Amino acid sequence: MSNKILLVEDDVEISEILKNYLMTENYEVVCAADGEEACSAFDHSSFSLVLLDLMIPKISGMKVMQHIRAKSFVPIIIVSAKDSEADKALGLGLGADDYITKPFSVVEILARIKANIRRTEQYSNLSTSAAPEILSIGDLALNVTDYTVVKAGKKIELTAKEFEILKLLMQNPKKVYTKEQIYSLVWKDNYFGDENAVNVHISRLRSKIEDDSRNPHYILTVWGIGYKLGELS
Repeated sequence: MSNKILLVEDDVEISEILKNYLMTENYEVVCAADGEEACSAFDHSSFSLVLLDLMIPKISGMKVMQHIRAKSFVPIIIVSAKDSEADKALGLGLGADDYITKPFSVVEILARIKANIRRTEQYSNLSTSAAPEILSIGDLALNVTDYTVVKAGKKIELTAKEFEILKLLMQNPKKVYTKEQIYSLVWKDNYFGDENAVNVHISRLRSKIEDDSRNPHYILTVWGIGYKLGELS
């Protein structure tokens, strides 16, 4: 069965180009031309991934993403002409998994789609009978087997990339990772110098697992290099 994608784009020409290209790659594509249509479509069907423009009528792309994130951790890729660092930070901060600026390459979009869906499928295909592998630090426990994170007995909801970043650091507690290394290992993609994606995901992750994100103990910044795991007992 083909993967189903929700394409939210008000430019008819761009929407048709993407839809036709993705259909040739055996994806089922549902198109929405405005925010209301996008929210309704998402509420009434299941999708493997969402391609989301930010500048759409009726309900903004950011509001659509908040609507989706209140219900689901489905991968969201923003495709937008808004290319400022502030826009990227806001989009990634609200829960997007990726951000592609217009004009774009359909080949690049396809590669990003495949990478995000592949990660999601890896999570869902995990055997429930496997003995759980638990990584722990302080009162934080990460279950590699079922992709859950618990802090002091309370479950913490992480996005796929937040989970992978935390797992990477916890599996290698003594290692300092550069932003380039984190991007390459978590995004499974070449690093093009856009460190903002890593910074935003680290910030979001800290806001969820740290007692005080401004004074982190779990994820430490090694100035001029990157990040490492804190040394909690």
